[in-house]
Amino acid sequence: MRSIWMKRVGLVLLALALVAGFGWALREQPALVDLAEVTAAPMRVTVREEGMTRVRDVYTVSAPIAGHLTRTVVNEGDVVKVNSTVVAAIHPLDPPLIDRRAEAELLANRDAARAGVGVAEVESQRAQSALKLAEDELVRALKLFGSGFVSESALQKLTNEVDLQKAAVDAAKAVIRLRNAELANAEARLLQPDPSDPTGDSCCVNLLAPIDGTVLAVMARSEQAVAAGAKIAEIGNVRDLEIAVDLLSSDAVRIAPGTKAKISDWGGDHGLRATVRRVDPAAFTKVSALGIEEQRVTVVLDLEDTDVRLGHGYRVFVEMTVWECSQCLQVPIGALFRNSDRWNVFVADGGRARQVEVQVGHMNDDVAEVLTGLKPGAAVVVHPSDTLVDSGPVERRQ
Repeated sequence: MRSIWMKRVGLVLLALALVAGFGWALREQPALVDLAEVTAAPMRVTVREEGMTRVRDVYTVSAPIAGHLTRTVVNEGDVVKVNSTVVAAIHPLDPPLIDRRAEAELLANRDAARAGVGVAEVESQRAQSALKLAEDELVRALKLFGSGFVSESALQKLTNEVDLQKAAVDAAKAVIRLRNAELANAEARLLQPDPSDPTGDSCCVNLLAPIDGTVLAVMARSEQAVAAGAKIAEIGNVRDLEIAVDLLSSDAVRIAPGTKAKISDWGGDHGLRATVRRVDPAAFTKVSALGIEEQRVTVVLDLEDTDVRLGHGYRVFVEMTVWECSQCLQVPIGALFRNSDRWNVFVADGGRARQVEVQVGHMNDDVAEVLTGLKPGAAVVVHPSDTLVDSGPVERRQ
């Protein structure tokens, strides 16, 4: 009898153990989560964008006249002195080549000009002869006028004739000068470059450096013919640099002159300080690497710290501070998620995830400012999964 009761008690205990085992196996498993602590610490909101250094004032040396440019004697990186260093020289252009037909026409023009000079000299001699004849007649008339054989009107007529012949002589001399000028013009058209003067040093325009600085670029290096206004070289002071950054227009409205910035990733082992000097009032359209049209605004910054290794056109990254606080409550960005139109977080409290609505202020790439809803020291779930629910069991992931 006693053994029967022992068997019954054993069966009951076995049944209870099986039920407890099934209950333990079917219990709700806690979700493994990553937790972060809500803390009060300094916080900054920045705008980070790629920029480029550039010389503040770039001077372009250009050709003032059309001519033949000699080979540029300066190279990139050369140091030049204002009104002292010769950047390049411009010589007159060579005349066009003369073919046989053009040469025959020019020779004919020269011969015609020479003949014209001869005709003008003959006309001059004839005018001088007429003038001498008129003067002799005037002298005889003056002798006869005293004795009354010549009337006053006849004397006046002879005097006028002398004046006319003098004018004719002057006109003939002017015609000779004109014909000689035409002859010189015709002979000049036959001239060709002098082989004994290949450089043309007898006539040139030297282009001098406009400032004390460094040659940044040479556009025309070889000897060539250039038009007026052609760019030859660019010169600037590489110790006077500024930084230009193209920001999205939505970011540019948050930047104002005087905003502090930090220059990084420029190649040195330390950051450089800079200050925003100007935000351009007009935007421009730029196509991104993904093919998206963006409205960009150029922001210009002045460097407070300089480094001799920086030059014109170097790539840098600019980080501009748009807002900062010395001590504010903040939560990691990864802990926030949207519930309808409001921000929420999961707070780990006593092994349970409690969904809490929060109000956030400024945000950066890492953390967000908490205005209401959380207290310092609270443990929030970072990157909560879709299976996590309010009041569900959670366990810190090791």
